[in-house]
Amino acid sequence: MDGFVGLFDRPAAVAAFAALLVVLAAVAGYSFWRSSRERCAREAVVAQEARLRSQFEAVMAHTRDGVLISTLSGDVALVSDVAAAILGIDPAEVVGRPVARLPLRVVDAKSQPLGPAEAFTASSDGRPRIVGVPGRRGPDDVRWLQVEARTVQDGPEGPLVVTSLIDAAGLREAAEALSNSDAQFRRAMENAPTGMALVDLEWRLLEVNRSFAEMMGSTVAALRGTPFSALSHPQDLQAERDQLQRLYDGHQSRFSLEKRYVRADGNVVWAVLDVALVRFAGGAPDHYVVQVRDTTDDRMHSELLNHRAMHDPLTGLANRTLLHEVLQKMLDQPDADGRVGVIAIDLDGFKALNDRFGHATGDTALVHVAGVLRAAAGGRGTVARLGGDEFVVAVQGPDTSKALFDIAASFHEGLRRPLTIKRHQIQLAGSVGIALADEDTRPGGGPALLGAADAAMYRAKATGRNRTEVYEPSMRTRSEGEEELAQELARAIDRGELVLHYQPILDLASRRMVGYEALVRWHHPVRGLLLPPAFLPLIEDRGLATTLSASLVEQAAHFLSRHESKTSWVSLNVTADQLGDSEFADRVLSAIARHRISPQRIVVELTEASIVAPNTRIRHELTELRNAGVPILLDDFGTGVSPLSYLRDLPVSGVKLDMSFVAGIPDDPAGARVSRALGALARELGLDTIAEGIETEAQAEFLADCGWRLGQGWLFGVAQPPGSVMSQAAQMSDGRIAPWPEEHPREADAR
Repeated sequence: MDGFVGLFDRPAAVAAFAALLVVLAAVAGYSFWRSSRERCAREAVVAQEARLRSQFEAVMAHTRDGVLISTLSGDVALVSDVAAAILGIDPAEVVGRPVARLPLRVVDAKSQPLGPAEAFTASSDGRPRIVGVPGRRGPDDVRWLQVEARTVQDGPEGPLVVTSLIDAAGLREAAEALSNSDAQFRRAMENAPTGMALVDLEWRLLEVNRSFAEMMGSTVAALRGTPFSALSHPQDLQAERDQLQRLYDGHQSRFSLEKRYVRADGNVVWAVLDVALVRFAGGAPDHYVVQVRDTTDDRMHSELLNHRAMHDPLTGLANRTLLHEVLQKMLDQPDADGRVGVIAIDLDGFKALNDRFGHATGDTALVHVAGVLRAAAGGRGTVARLGGDEFVVAVQGPDTSKALFDIAASFHEGLRRPLTIKRHQIQLAGSVGIALADEDTRPGGGPALLGAADAAMYRAKATGRNRTEVYEPSMRTRSEGEEELAQELARAIDRGELVLHYQPILDLASRRMVGYEALVRWHHPVRGLLLPPAFLPLIEDRGLATTLSASLVEQAAHFLSRHESKTSWVSLNVTADQLGDSEFADRVLSAIARHRISPQRIVVELTEASIVAPNTRIRHELTELRNAGVPILLDDFGTGVSPLSYLRDLPVSGVKLDMSFVAGIPDDPAGARVSRALGALARELGLDTIAEGIETEAQAEFLADCGWRLGQGWLFGVAQPPGSVMSQAAQMSDGRIAPWPEEHPREADAR
């Protein structure tokens, strides 16, 4: 001790010891500072951890999705309250336990059992999976979850697996609804009767249905990926492109366009193209939905109706309506004078031809004349038939005068060769009038120019017939002649010059006489016996139909009251004008009562042309007559626009087959098929059947075999005056006359 104290007595030792104390003090101070700093840092970390845990727990408590955290070894590290509620488990019981031993039943999207470890760990492809866990509404209830698991590498104790649980009931329902909607759309598209397609923005076909493929004459597989424009008719491409551009630019939401497509076999089809552009939610275009409806048949039918409205049904030439339109367009040209002309043609002796050989032969002659005239024109003008045996050719060109004379000369030359009909050599001829548009005729338009040509034609008839005359102002126009004839006609009705002739109608099976068709004739004091084409147009133009019908109804009733048979009947041709005067039915029923005849003995015969648009008054008149027992007969059956609608809407008792169908049978296959089909239709509807225009025994036998019950025509006799008919009837017994049938058994109709 003394030695140790003694050291301090030395100055060097004292200095060293002092230095040591300084060092020790410094070391002690540094240690104290460092421990204080570490303590503050630890406190900050603990506070940060507390804040983060508080935030984490707040997030776990308020999120709609559940969270389950597990270690890589498969033990449960954490279960959020939401996850516990979704799975129906207690977090305190499952934390630290393996995921595979979670106390719940799990199924996959197909309702097959699935282990919890597989359900709540990361999938091999990293994509979410749909699983089902027990629901709250009973043992069979399933709650569907979307499960997505991710591995987190920087966990506090190593990598962890974080699994999110999302209630997928709504998602699954939406997915199922979307799937069902898509399936329904595809089924509707595949089975749609019209063509449907999905087209991309490059206008290529993505998907097509069977109807579209059949329309294009191809297959569904062959059309996929095909540019839609490749199917279009070249002349319709530009219109299609214009509409597509407007649709793409947003100027319209859809468009409809009638256009043509070229099938795989080269044939052209007409169709209505309906296109809609499907856009994304933001408005960007996605694809097109297309519907293509085949309108070829509709268009052909429309064109056929338009053609019928503008053309003569017998000859196929332009009719009066079309001729006036064409002629007026020609005359509207600024240089029409001398460049527009017409030829008017009227056959010579055509009435005698009809009287001798019948109307069917007359129709054949008219068709032949139309062919000769068409060949003579050679495409240099419009050839038309105005009615009866009147024809016109309208010509326009720089050398119209020469063309008119050439056509007239060729026409006369073409008629020099006799026409052979039924082993008869028939010589035809025609009178021709020519008129050129000039300052006198052009102001009056088409009617004035036609009137001038008619005047020249009548001059040709008056100066020897079978010749050509050129119009000059000194000629009397036909319009003046028509006016004079119209005035004579009004007086002729009052004087009783218009009378009925009666053509017999027979039962085709038994050849018994059943009745007559009443046909009007004019006993003109100067011109002799005139047939209806010579004066019926004037009756319609002058409004004389009502006056004439009163006279004809009285004549028919008087004829029946004097007839030898008390069951014979007469059919009267009636027009819409006569039916629409509100008095026709009263006149018929009054005549029946006055002459004390059965209502079934007067048959009202309507032509389809006269009832194209029957008004309420016409239907009322027909119904009144039918209710009183008067049969209603539809004439010209099969030639009108819509005979089926008439048979349905009007009180029709029977139909009469138009002679145009009879003329070619039995040699004409088309005519035979039509006659057979129309007869079957009429019998199916319970209607009586009459065929007119029968001229040969073969026609009569064929029609009888097809089920047509009654017939009339040249084979059975032409129309005769009442006196001649009475004389023939007096030679027959009543057993030879059959009444108008009320009902016919199907067995009898099928003969």
